[in-house]
Amino acid sequence: MENAKPCTSPMASNCRLTSTDGTPFKDIRLYRNIVGSMQYLAFTRPDIAFVVHKVSKFTHNPLDTHWLAVKRILRYLKHSISTALFITKTVNFTLQAFFDSDWAADRDDRRSVGAYCIYMGSNLISWSCKQQPTVARSSTEAEYKAIVNAATKLIWFKSILHELDLPPQHSPTLWCDNIGATYLMSNPKFHARTKHIEVDVHFVRDQVYNKELVVQFISSKDQLADALTKPLPPVKLRQVQRNLNVCDLPLKIEGARRRSSNGY
Repeated sequence: MENAKPCTSPMASNCRLTSTDGTPFKDIRLYRNIVGSMQYLAFTRPDIAFVVHKVSKFTHNPLDTHWLAVKRILRYLKHSISTALFITKTVNFTLQAFFDSDWAADRDDRRSVGAYCIYMGSNLISWSCKQQPTVARSSTEAEYKAIVNAATKLIWFKSILHELDLPPQHSPTLWCDNIGATYLMSNPKFHARTKHIEVDVHFVRDQVYNKELVVQFISSKDQLADALTKPLPPVKLRQVQRNLNVCDLPLKIEGARRRSSNGY
């Protein structure tokens, strides 16, 4: 890949990988080694979390189409070689989470992808992109499965801050772009089609009722977790990168890295 042409996005926005479209990739070990390395890189690069999650699903039986997707990620990494996640010093310990889901996104089993991004002040401190374990029968249900994961993580971070004697000044906020899910959290009456998700709803609603969490509506175009549920075009990806605090390293840090690599 040394002579490969850099790419401005890790996956085409119209790319839909499946387990059946393509021919078997011969070097399975190579595929697994590269994808495994990408999984470690995704610990510090939230902008590739979704695409790495996607290609990781096919490590048991990769196809040539999956390999092409992996090579595109490598081309994108070559383009963004100096990009990293920045965490700055802050005295703001307010927690907030952006969560989203892509309903029935998987063409093989129609399970949804749920994701969240958690901020402390202006710093991104946690993110996740996972396929939901069960099939959601509506977009509202898919959003609820995502909100429960985000709420659980927020409560965990809040308890850690209390143990460190650094309690947040305000209740953590959950930003939701699904009006149906937002209304369902504040409506004490269940609709007949939501009885199967009552456990998750009760959990989140109890937190909201006790003022441990605050749920706010946010426009889909401002939903920061969108990049962790689907591939984005380059312009949208760059905007989300800035919001995720993923940007080019300062020249002085890059210079120090080069000096270190040269043995100085």
